[in-house]
Amino acid sequence: MRFTYTVTTAASLAVASLRAHKLRSFLTLLGVIIGVSSVVIVGAAIEGLGNYAEETTSKVFGSDGYQIGQLLQVGRMSRRERIEKLKYNHQIRQDDYAYLRQTTGDQVLYSPYRLRAEDIHFESRLLESTSIIGVSANLAEIREVNLTDGRFFTEQEEHNKIAVAVIGEDVRTEFFPDRSPLGKIIKISGYEFTIIGVQEKIGSAGGQSQDNVAFIPATVFNRLYGPEKSILLFARARPETGLTLEQALDLSRVALRTRFKARPGKPDNFDTITPDSIREFIGRIMGLIGAVVVPITCISLVVGGIVIMNIMLVSVTERTREIGVRKSLGARRTDLMLQFLLEAVFLSAIGGLIGLGIGAGVARIASLIAGVHLAVTWPYVFLSLFVSSAVGILSGWYPASRAARLDPVEALRAD
Repeated sequence: MRFTYTVTTAASLAVASLRAHKLRSFLTLLGVIIGVSSVVIVGAAIEGLGNYAEETTSKVFGSDGYQIGQLLQVGRMSRRERIEKLKYNHQIRQDDYAYLRQTTGDQVLYSPYRLRAEDIHFESRLLESTSIIGVSANLAEIREVNLTDGRFFTEQEEHNKIAVAVIGEDVRTEFFPDRSPLGKIIKISGYEFTIIGVQEKIGSAGGQSQDNVAFIPATVFNRLYGPEKSILLFARARPETGLTLEQALDLSRVALRTRFKARPGKPDNFDTITPDSIREFIGRIMGLIGAVVVPITCISLVVGGIVIMNIMLVSVTERTREIGVRKSLGARRTDLMLQFLLEAVFLSAIGGLIGLGIGAGVARIASLIAGVHLAVTWPYVFLSLFVSSAVGILSGWYPASRAARLDPVEALRAD
């Protein structure tokens, strides 16, 4: 009962002191507000960008797809490593693609993937540096290509070398902002293509738009630009087989190792990439960013704590006579200690809650502007509130203990 009364009394005195100096209390809060909102915003940005990168990866790869090529990399590769891989790894050619389809095609879907930057013409308008991508009809299933309008081309259209195209959202916006593009004719490298579909908006990956694209049959691409020394393959297990990504990848690897005569115990003499390897790399990058940036933003909370400590020391000095009066009337050291400690904790807690609200609001506004969902997650909320509370306790402890140690006689003599 006495403890409750002591805490209630100390809390009411602390609140009264803060209300008596509103401007000073507000200015003291600013450091904590800025610190907490910074941690929340940075955390939301890290989580949001991580989720965005994962979603984009799924759209580019497909949820269960993988890539096969001569040289594929996740992250940086030194020049020496690149040269060694180019020497050791085999080029993936059209006949290798045909071999994979012949040996494992009943269980695995494959599609070549060739890319070339070309300008697209529609009537008198021009769209520069569009990614013209030559693929098979299977790519729509391998990468789970979602269309907002029309359809993807068929195996028959691919086999018969029909000049059809599935365009990205940037192409549609540039040429057909207020009408359907289906059936319209665009020119690529001087050849006419009929638009039969529009891919859903994907966004950017690696700083490059994935929507300024046009998919055309690989057979038409080869007729336009000729064969290529090495191609990239997309692949995934046929849904009806029930194979996992790893099982399908093993089938492809065994087939290619046999074809390229890779020795037992030696690494593959070609490269493969799965969505999991991309996600793992993205996770490492985001973790590194968080490990560096979050502690830096927490420094602002430490600065806010220093401000609170300085203000509390000033408050103790200003109220020396009050402390002397309370001590002479029977106030214990713990009573004074609790009063000043709660005052500091209230400052940091209020600042933390305001900072949390501001951080969540800024993250929400940034999401609407940037089109990327910046998610405010509980770990960063708890981190910011925990640090702000700890800062309040630590910054208030010394001024509170100093007030509690004051000699009542000396305190009463103070002006």
